[in-house]
Amino acid sequence: MSNIVRGTMLLTGATFLSKFLGMIYVIPFNELVGETGGTLFSLAYTPYSILISISTIGVPLAVSKFVSKYNALGDYETGLRMYRAGIMLMSVTGFLAFLGLFFSAEWLAGQMITNEETGNIAVADVTMVIRMVSFALLLIPPMSITRGFFQGYQSMGPTAASQVIEQIVRIGFILVSAFIVTQVVGGTIVTAVGFATFAAFIGALASCGVLFVYWRKRKANIHKNLERQQRTYDIPTKDLFAELFRYAGPFILVGVAIPVYQLVDQFTVERAMTAIGQRELYDTAYSAINYYGHKLVIIPVTIATGMSLAIIPALTKSFTKENRPLLFQQINQALQIVLVLVVPAVIGLSALSHVIYGALYGMNNIETTGALLGWYAPVALFFALFTVTAAILQGINQQQFAVISLSAGVLIKVLFNIQLIHTFGPKGAIFGTALAAGTAVMLNLWRIKKSISFPFRQTFKRFLLICIFSVFMLIAIILLKLLFGTFLAYETSRGAAVIMLIAGVTGGGSVYLWFSYQSTLLERVLGDRVRVLDRLFKR
Repeated sequence: MSNIVRGTMLLTGATFLSKFLGMIYVIPFNELVGETGGTLFSLAYTPYSILISISTIGVPLAVSKFVSKYNALGDYETGLRMYRAGIMLMSVTGFLAFLGLFFSAEWLAGQMITNEETGNIAVADVTMVIRMVSFALLLIPPMSITRGFFQGYQSMGPTAASQVIEQIVRIGFILVSAFIVTQVVGGTIVTAVGFATFAAFIGALASCGVLFVYWRKRKANIHKNLERQQRTYDIPTKDLFAELFRYAGPFILVGVAIPVYQLVDQFTVERAMTAIGQRELYDTAYSAINYYGHKLVIIPVTIATGMSLAIIPALTKSFTKENRPLLFQQINQALQIVLVLVVPAVIGLSALSHVIYGALYGMNNIETTGALLGWYAPVALFFALFTVTAAILQGINQQQFAVISLSAGVLIKVLFNIQLIHTFGPKGAIFGTALAAGTAVMLNLWRIKKSISFPFRQTFKRFLLICIFSVFMLIAIILLKLLFGTFLAYETSRGAAVIMLIAGVTGGGSVYLWFSYQSTLLERVLGDRVRVLDRLFKR
């Protein structure tokens, strides 16, 4: 069990560090390329993210499950056969995905940008950056197979190390290239963003190098296992792939949910804002929602889902053994971990939205960008709950329903996005995402309830308690803003916004932690004493 916990925490830590670095680098990147550059970057990355999610989220987990299964049966050769066949397959599919994205770039750009005259972004600009990012598809699919193979051997280090190195190298290339293009040689923002998207290929190259080093070190042990092998299952390659894709399907589904919502925005926001006469706000609004703002919103989602998903593998075992009391306890804990972490995070993010956006990205158009972040923050709760409820459905053998819930969410987003933008302006796109993701979550919860007669009473009671403590936190933040507002111009000064941000996060967070700790809420949800807080509050 200690190996499982250590491996889970290692991957969770690596994922969080990657996401955190992905948020931090945006601050200097914004200074170099501005809101137009952020929009352009996002327009290229969303279709790429959908293609890459298939390989970087679904396949590694499926391969790790496949390899782990046959290793447990003493058949190491079948796992290695799957890895070799998978490398060939993903190399081919990666090459086809590269060709598809590269040659469809102009068509995609034409669908995203319909009015070049009143905006700062042209179809040719979007075409170029999409083509630059498409090169990463040549490397990442086969790389993801290798990560999954190591995970199948209960070795999480290669995945964690390669993930972090990939992000560090990618971010380094983005910032250096953008600085050289814009500040040294006097190039355009479009050129800088083109190099920034190409950084995905450079980062993947670094990750491949890390995995190759691990492969050289582990190769001897892998061959020793093959030599000790007593029997092998002579499974045809076709059946190997059938089993692999059966595992991969549900994981892929969860991975593409958020990029699909963003893709709908790419094809509708510019059209709708042009139609209502707000085309000049498009660059600012789109980057604030789907690039700069999204980087902030996704942080609490990463922490919460990483911690809650640590308990998901146990669900399958409890469900298979028909141990309903233990199964209900595990589902309650998974849901409550998300709520206890994400609810206060999104309320705090919303309350401090102007301060956070101004401190990190500057005060330009802060009334628009800060307000959009404030509306977008609560959607993080739906993103986190969808990820966890979809995983619970996998654990209770209802993973097919996740297809229905996600499809319903996407359909709602497609049908209502333009109308909501016409009614509410750019924040209508946020309302569309909230409505879509919220619907998907409600459907998943309904299915869990119906399938195993799960009682939500305990989770609902603790959710109410979390909301009460979050309100206390909100009151503390409002009082701090009123107090600091008497001597700090944090609404117009970036330096003052930084001070207000530190005070708001520290003060509000302390209030929430104190109430949730003294009431034993954290102890009950996390299942153990929180020793750091024990020392802090001298309990």
